[in-house]
Amino acid sequence: MSATIEGAINVSADAFNKVKALIDEEDNDQLKLRVFVTGGGCAGFQYGFTFDEDIAEDDTIVEFDGVKVLVDALSIQYLAGSTVDFKEDLGGARFIIDNPMAESTCGCGASFAI
Repeated sequence: MSATIEGAINVSADAFNKVKALIDEEDNDQLKLRVFVTGGGCAGFQYGFTFDEDIAEDDTIVEFDGVKVLVDALSIQYLAGSTVDFKEDLGGARFIIDNPMAESTCGCGASFAI
């Protein structure tokens, strides 16, 4: 199961489950995962993930089973149609973004160009 804000962003069940586990570890049910885009990285823009207790007025919110993922108004334009997922493999455990708008990405997938 995943959750989607139509035309905005999709969040996979694996990502929601990991966010819930991390919130439970911190014992703070006010935490939300914030996904954002900043300038920099080897491809031009880079993805960022942090926990936040506050919701801004212009945040896009994707919610499933009480867990919230936030995207700020500036970042959502670069993430429209993207999927936030959580992967564990030989490369480690990490949140990843599959962004159909990205024209190129760096080798590790942490930065992209549009």
